[in-house]
Amino acid sequence: MPPKIDIGEITPVTKTDDEWKKLLSPAAYKVLRHEDTERAFSSPLHENHQTGIYHCAGCDLPAYSSEHKFDSGTGWPSFWQPIDPKVVDTRTDSKFFMTRVEVHCARCGGHQGHIFDDGPKPTGLRYCINGLALKFVPA
Repeated sequence: MPPKIDIGEITPVTKTDDEWKKLLSPAAYKVLRHEDTERAFSSPLHENHQTGIYHCAGCDLPAYSSEHKFDSGTGWPSFWQPIDPKVVDTRTDSKFFMTRVEVHCARCGGHQGHIFDDGPKPTGLRYCINGLALKFVPA
């Protein structure tokens, strides 16, 4: 059972583009601020099996629990749900001649990845998340 985390009120974090560039690595900046995608199987978080919480790399909002992580075989950290539905925002992504659901941090708006409907029970969802969009905090 994942630890109960009180998310409380989510106050938006806003920064200028230059502030984001100073805060994030160049690769994380591209993913979080410009909706890039890291190369499959390139994130050390993909193979992370420790117990803990995955936070947004942009603003440190707790987002996903290791209890909800699973190996999707896709090459990206995958979760069947966020810690709390209010920690993520979604929107339709119609790039690359397909329609997908994009996932963003509800606090800083950072792009995390996409949601697909091929995940395990109980939700049937796969939150396919860029490891560069996350930072892991061990339990």
